[in-house]
Amino acid sequence: MDVVQIAYTKHEIAPAVPPWLNKGDNAWQITASTLVGIQSMPALVILYASIVKKKWAVNSAFMALYAFAAVLICWVLLCYRMAFGDELLPFWGKGAPALGQNYLVGRAKVPESTHRVTDGDYETTEPFYPMASLVYFQFTFAAITLILLAGSVLGRMNIKAWMAFVPLWLIFSYTVGAFSLWGGGFLYHWGVIDYSGGYVIHLSSGIAGLTAAYWVGPRLKSDRERFPPNNVLLMLAGAGLLWMGWSGFNGGAPYAANINSSIAVLNTNVCAATSLLVWTSLDVVFFGKPSVIGAVQGMMTGLVCITPGAGLVQSWAAIIMGMLSGSIPWVSMMILHKKCSWLQKVDDTLGVFHTHAVAGMLGGLLTGLLAEPDLCRLILPIDTRGAFYGGNGGVQFLKQMVAALFVIAWNVASTTIILLVIRLYIPLRMPDNQLEIGDDAVHGEEAYALWGDGEKYDPRKHGWHTPPYSGMTAPSPYVNGARGVTISL
Repeated sequence: MDVVQIAYTKHEIAPAVPPWLNKGDNAWQITASTLVGIQSMPALVILYASIVKKKWAVNSAFMALYAFAAVLICWVLLCYRMAFGDELLPFWGKGAPALGQNYLVGRAKVPESTHRVTDGDYETTEPFYPMASLVYFQFTFAAITLILLAGSVLGRMNIKAWMAFVPLWLIFSYTVGAFSLWGGGFLYHWGVIDYSGGYVIHLSSGIAGLTAAYWVGPRLKSDRERFPPNNVLLMLAGAGLLWMGWSGFNGGAPYAANINSSIAVLNTNVCAATSLLVWTSLDVVFFGKPSVIGAVQGMMTGLVCITPGAGLVQSWAAIIMGMLSGSIPWVSMMILHKKCSWLQKVDDTLGVFHTHAVAGMLGGLLTGLLAEPDLCRLILPIDTRGAFYGGNGGVQFLKQMVAALFVIAWNVASTTIILLVIRLYIPLRMPDNQLEIGDDAVHGEEAYALWGDGEKYDPRKHGWHTPPYSGMTAPSPYVNGARGVTISL
């Protein structure tokens, strides 16, 4: 007992527990980081692998797996400090490694976040835990942004081009949005609200994904016309992990285990549930039956919409945001998309533009309307309120619009330039012979080994017309009203 007391109470002989360390905040931040990491690995890896056509399961999962690893190395070598370090330009930080021992064990700090408070003093964002915790937490946000973007180009992007694209887009696009809105850039000091990434992550990934889909080109005509998920139940498992992980996504944004974090977690789940129910109801009304994929999309738009204001709006407002996020992206995907010839020409595989760009911008604008003043005072650097609460709220809504336009313009321009440069050296789209075959041509691997000891299906060995089945009648494709395999007669 004496040893435990000495280790945890006497700071002068416990260098691992400095006076500024709040062990509760640190524990929560590491937990939140892990939850957000799980959203990428394995949640989106599983979701992507199962929601696509069977022949693209391995390729889709690998694109997410590669992005997670590549972003981490780039993040600690250069990009963390471009997003959260000293200012180079009003929208960009100075790149430098975040690997030094003294840097990582010191108290976390966002140096360019220094701002004037109401009594004339200055404050800087300095959480009560080490820099290592903040570096890893922000990495998980950067990683999931690239993985969400990948959803727009699944099923045809050249894997080598993707491997080049990930670090370049992280450096020249993501860090700009992160520094501008979170790291002490011009939008941060102007008072734009992006609580946990509605603009930095979701609007960016949706716009960049649509832009990338345009430049990479479409899938094969046969894939665009028929692209069924290969495993709906596994897709639900990935979606469930994604939903539960969002408690860390938004709950970790205050950089502390405080009351604002609790509000954010509750609002996140309330909005997601409302959006899912609204989307499903619209599917039933217009198509006559509920869609599991539609329910997942509704869940996603609700999670995305609440993100820019999760800890800043009241819970009744979260329900309103859920109702709008379950309906407006539904309209944009199911109606406007089919009426817009340009959107139909751009092959956004998973509809990332609708589920992330539309829902993210919607959430940012609704935050400009519904941000509650007392909740804003708990975390934001300047006196802020939504337009619904009068005062300077109307100005806040205009700021949210301007910030959205900046994020859209930067992502269109940066993504275009990056892909055009890559195209000079690597084809962006796979050749048609690989597109016809899929995973086996690209990776020499397939997702499912269903025959014998892992060998591929061979009708000469596994068909019903071969021994020992040659004397038997092939099973009916209709059993209890359910359709089975196709029998070649």
